Amino acid sequence: MIMKETIVLYGLSILLLTGCNKAAENKRDVNNKKDTTSQAFKPANANEQAIYSRAFNAVIWGMPAVNSELMHESLLKAKGDYNQVVYWSGLINANNQTLTPNPDVIYINPFYDTRKGPVVLEIPPAKGASSITGSIDDGWQTAIEDVGPAGVDKGKGGKYLILPPGYKDKVPAGYFPMPSSTYTGFIILRSNLTDGSKQDIVRAVDYGKKVKIYSYSQAANPPQTTFVDLLQVPFDNIIPYDLRFFETLNTFIQREPWLTRDMAMVDQLKTIGIEKGKAFNPDARTKEILTTAITDAHKWLNEKYEAVFDPPFYEGTHWAIPAKPEMIKAMSENYADPNNYPVDGKAVAYTMAYFSVKHLGSGQFYLLTIKDSNGKSFDGSKQYRLHLPAKVPVKLYWSVTVYDRNTHALLKGVSHFSKASTTPGIQKNEDGSVDLYFGPKAPDGKESNWVPTDPKREFELLARFYGPEKGFFDKVWKMGNVEEMK
Repeated sequence: MIMKETIVLYGLSILLLTGCNKAAENKRDVNNKKDTTSQAFKPANANEQAIYSRAFNAVIWGMPAVNSELMHESLLKAKGDYNQVVYWSGLINANNQTLTPNPDVIYINPFYDTRKGPVVLEIPPAKGASSITGSIDDGWQTAIEDVGPAGVDKGKGGKYLILPPGYKDKVPAGYFPMPSSTYTGFIILRSNLTDGSKQDIVRAVDYGKKVKIYSYSQAANPPQTTFVDLLQVPFDNIIPYDLRFFETLNTFIQREPWLTRDMAMVDQLKTIGIEKGKAFNPDARTKEILTTAITDAHKWLNEKYEAVFDPPFYEGTHWAIPAKPEMIKAMSENYADPNNYPVDGKAVAYTMAYFSVKHLGSGQFYLLTIKDSNGKSFDGSKQYRLHLPAKVPVKLYWSVTVYDRNTHALLKGVSHFSKASTTPGIQKNEDGSVDLYFGPKAPDGKESNWVPTDPKREFELLARFYGPEKGFFDKVWKMGNVEEMK
């Protein structure tokens, strides 16, 4: 049953317009990014002013939905469909241009569609070295629940019954009920590795393919689950800051139900030409205004993104959780608090990532940084070092991944993207600590601990901790800043 939600009146358009026009110039010293600043918008009349302001609002509010819908578009291009599983039969490569994906696990990603009724997701029990970490997300990327050892089934496996919006029937015994606020959504599952060897990867793939998804109406005799291998297939959800954003948002709006908390956006979207049951067909002038609005919104969001790193997770460093606490709390509670609806925070988070967890810290934890110890943005033409003290307090593994600072996706044209405790051949220091190196070429003798960068692009680093232990959150173990090597 879907939780009753309080209407939240979102945004004052005039304040947003003023804020974006007065925003300070981005100070990052990079040579690879295009200027995202539009010329000051000059409306011909009040209607054009409303279109601009409401389009700006639509970008902020609609970011999670567009992010999600882009994956559906990629699913169809890959000849997949809802109620099937896309997976990677090896570690992902740059064909995967989703936002900050994990290159050190095997991805098993079912997509669900409940428009014809509930859908069953079967998770296999954890066994030996084989386990799954993941969550079921609705179309707004709000986690319904976590699965696997850190989730509802506690590693015993089980059947999750994903319910369509407004479902009233009794859920039969033997199922975990998963009420979805949207008809469609996805499940992000990682089949975890132990040593990263070829045999380990085969084991993780075979275990992941024990996942099943099918219509509840077929539960008495479930059909074989369709798996679509994307290892060599393009798949992305990089946010398009152009007219395509609004076209994608319109597709989502046409399919999914309005939520009570978002009803204030109905008229705002009508103003820019997005309305249920009607085609989105803006004229030339409206297209021009929409393009200007999303250009300015992009700049505003990027400034908000840089503000996420204050305060840091470790005092005196630039490592931070890439989301504000109020946003994490609201999403984990499905926005139950009518006084906390962090639309801005959601927008920022989904410009650089996809997916959310129900209980952050139970199965995994993330820390992100975009600056070195001197407070300068990471430059792909320079060399950097990160020191990881010994005995990282995790049950499964840790990893550090390089992403393109502009797209938040994996770098193209490089040999690999990360190093992890599961990386074969990684070198440890005598005390058990590890030094990682980032730059266009490996320091002499450090090839096993080096992650390449693109000398023409800025980058960012995301550290993952799977199975974090108490000592991690107590901060008895601390990761320092990344230092530039002179």
